[in-house]
This record gives sequence, C-alpha cells and structure tokens, in this order.
Amino acid sequence: MNKIQIFIFSFYLILTACNQKAETIPVAENSKNEIIDTEKHSKDEIEGTYQADGCDFSIIISKIKNDYHYNFKTNVRTLKGKATYSKNSSGEKHITLEGIQWDEYEGDISNENDSIPQKELEIPVGIDALYVKDTLTIQNYGNAMNSYTKISECGLKYIQLIKK
Repeated sequence: MNKIQIFIFSFYLILTACNQKAETIPVAENSKNEIIDTEKHSKDEIEGTYQADGCDFSIIISKIKNDYHYNFKTNVRTLKGKATYSKNSSGEKHITLEGIQWDEYEGDISNENDSIPQKELEIPVGIDALYVKDTLTIQNYGNAMNSYTKISECGLKYIQLIKK
C-alpha cells in the first residue's frame, strides 16, 4: 500500500468508528412521567442493608426474581413489601417503599380558613427515597405550609440510610 491508500483507509476507519451509534438503555415512562430504567441493574447496586445515621432504623432491599422487596425495621415496627426503583427525567434515582402509610398528613395548610370546614385528607401511602451512591435519603417531615411526618420513630428531617 502506498501512503495515499493508507491515508484513505485510515480516514475510512475513523469515519466508520465515529458513525457507530452508542448503545441505548431501554426506558419506559410511568404515570408520574418518571423514566423507569428497564435495563437489569447490577445486583450489588441497590440490594443491601441500609442503616439510618442518627436513628434506630434500617431497610433491607433484596431482589426476588425481577422485583425488589424491602424489609423496613424500626424499634416500634417491622414492615415488608415491594420496592420500586425508578429514574426521573433529570437522572435522579428513587426507590419507593410501597404500602407504608405516612404517620401524619395535614397537607397544604397555607390557605386554612376557620370559617370553611376542612374535608378529611387521605393519608398518603408509599415512602420515596432518593438513591445516590449507596445512600437512601428520605425527607421525613414537611414545614409549616405542608405539614406531614412519614416515619415518627425518627425525628430527623432528612433520614440518611447508608449501605453497610
């Protein structure tokens, strides 16, 4: 091969390498317009025992077949159920512990008016945790405008559970 043929061949290889499409991860949207990653997660990524920093509280997440499950344990109660892993459009990863009813919920109280009777609010079910690098973070209670408590056994506003 002469220099021109080598140049053309090298140029061709570079062009074909640049035109190859990157592998995409299949995703789907759920009813909350969140993107659910349908690619199989590595077993070590989410599964494990998470211990709260500052409270007597732990969550064990395990995978059975294709579903994640949790074991939620405080000094007062032990609960088990399904855990749902999702990723929203901005890339944040969340784990929802389904079936756990919040301990208190008053909703948006910024527009309270004493002359108008308030209807009974339904207490939300399901605790959402932000998942970042082996740490689950739960916003445990709200503020004066949106009053709620998810887990009354822990008085921290943000509960951080760190994977052990």
